[in-house]
Amino acid sequence: MCQGEKLLKQVTCVDHYVTGESFALLKCERCGFIFTDDAPDEDHIAPYYATANYISHSDTSAGCMNSLYHAARQLNLRRKFKLLQRHSKTQKGNLLDIGTGTGYFPHFVGQKGWNVTALEKNDGARLFAKEHFDLDVLADNQWNTLVPNSFDVITLWHVMEHLHDLDKTWEQLTLLLKKEGRLIIALPNPAAYDAAYYKGDWAAYDVPRHLWHFTASSLQLLAKRHGFSLEKSYPMPMDAFYISILSEKYRKHSFSFLRGMYVGLCAFFHSLLNKQRSSSIIYVFKKEKNEQ
Repeated sequence: MCQGEKLLKQVTCVDHYVTGESFALLKCERCGFIFTDDAPDEDHIAPYYATANYISHSDTSAGCMNSLYHAARQLNLRRKFKLLQRHSKTQKGNLLDIGTGTGYFPHFVGQKGWNVTALEKNDGARLFAKEHFDLDVLADNQWNTLVPNSFDVITLWHVMEHLHDLDKTWEQLTLLLKKEGRLIIALPNPAAYDAAYYKGDWAAYDVPRHLWHFTASSLQLLAKRHGFSLEKSYPMPMDAFYISILSEKYRKHSFSFLRGMYVGLCAFFHSLLNKQRSSSIIYVFKKEKNEQ
């Protein structure tokens, strides 16, 4: 992020979804940016998503964890939409949702009267969105079909951490967003209470699919480099329950659900005192005046 050369090893994490491989997380001593070392490049990452357990692509509802994910998603859809309207200052605008998964969010927003465009890399997820919501989701290589300065809001819900070329992505976001538009990004927070508790077993590290691990400060460094400033941030304290239960499962503890609920509750209360300790955070960015 800052071109610093001194990197410190933070933790070693395991790919619990697919391969069982271990990956180290490195941290820049100067700016604090954390990234997954030796992560597969864009041409070789696809096999790490090739599992029915990857819920945002498969939409499976089998098992307690997936049922919990679905329940939390339904609660979050309304909250996300209210946040979108609050910051866009329009009742019916143009939304671009990047990394849309199986299409629940753009479908919900479209039902509220917004014009919705969605991008998704995974073929199966795009097919699900078409079959269940009649959404024509664009592939991620179709950026160039989108009209510059045409979107009131661009959203990336737990997506930025998966994208290989960050600078290119932010250049495209700058091009597509209207002058008064808003960029909304949700990310896991490695400064969270539950991240400190579980260390390398924290499920939200999700190596090697998560290439980058943004704190509030490192994300703002990247945003500023591309002419954006932070308008507001919001904690996502409920994420701690799902992440903690999954982390307990990775540790193969007995009563993982109850243990995870307890840690999630502790994390929830910590995030009420300090939102920078929340398991995930939503960031709302606007273009700086000199970029408009």
